[in-house]
Amino acid sequence: MKKDPEQTFDNRHNGRFGVGGTDIMRKIAISSIIFFSVLTLFACAAPEVKLFPDATDPLQEFTIQGTEKGKVLVITIQGVISTSPDENILRSMPSMVQEVVAQLEMAEKDEEIKCLLLKIDSPGGSTTASDILYNEIMRFKNNTHMKIVVAMMDIAASGGYYVSLPADVIIAHPTTVTGSIGVIFLRPKVTGLMDKLGLEVAVNKSGENKDMGSPFRASSEKEQAIFQSVTDGLGERFLNLVATHRELAKTELSNVSTARIYLAHEALALGLVDKIGYLDDALEEAKKISGLPENAKVIAYRRSEFPNDNLYNPLTTQAPHMNPSLINLGLSGTLDHLKSGFYYIWTPAIGM
Repeated sequence: MKKDPEQTFDNRHNGRFGVGGTDIMRKIAISSIIFFSVLTLFACAAPEVKLFPDATDPLQEFTIQGTEKGKVLVITIQGVISTSPDENILRSMPSMVQEVVAQLEMAEKDEEIKCLLLKIDSPGGSTTASDILYNEIMRFKNNTHMKIVVAMMDIAASGGYYVSLPADVIIAHPTTVTGSIGVIFLRPKVTGLMDKLGLEVAVNKSGENKDMGSPFRASSEKEQAIFQSVTDGLGERFLNLVATHRELAKTELSNVSTARIYLAHEALALGLVDKIGYLDDALEEAKKISGLPENAKVIAYRRSEFPNDNLYNPLTTQAPHMNPSLINLGLSGTLDHLKSGFYYIWTPAIGM
């Protein structure tokens, strides 16, 4: 007699899965087949279909509030300032620098925009990324003659302060932490671990300083002096820009050169910020200094529409509605993401 394959399956697996184990295994098998069939269908039949918004979606103008003629554009600078794109297994998004510059270029073509409100919540970033963003904001200001107001949120430290310098008015939130005006040189060292494991790295070099900063050996006093010289040079550039834009006296400049952080009222006393207030106060100031009516339009550029959008939304694109601990494998904004290099950054504020 020919055996029933289903009965054979039952006999083979009931002991392992218990009564009803066959039904469970069958459901799992069918679900897996359907899942991979759908993936194959998307990949072969419609490769252009996107599951989530990404960098290929264009920026569009959305009105947050107001109806009268004249616009205030709100741009958010949030997180570590970087030229590296934000990538994970589901999508790729532009770097912060690319995203902000794209918005500035759009705004430059709209003559109805009379003021730029920069909402900054950043501990800083690489020296080059911070300087690029500063330069792009300065170029935008020179090309458009537009007024700029900065609204500092939680943190506007180091590079976060650096990119605030072109502003006509800087307003700190009552609980803002700012300052950290200086540069830090980060590089890993694994010599202790290598000693424990009995490992070493053989190096041939064309010049005595070719491998300076190597993580595989301790730096010499001469190399440390060179690193300090470069660090001091980049720090001096930062201080000179602060002195130029904020017109600080020698006493105040000497204070901020220690690269310490300040609370809002301390920053106000030193002249690092102009006022203390909330985001609404910054918006009111933006309309005032640009001659806009009280009900002027407040706009933002987004890649997707957000329900109940308002000034506190820092995003341009809606993220997938999935568990970030399972899906978002990117390390953007964390100390692990930072490569060896020079940074205008307050490292304790980086998410770990």
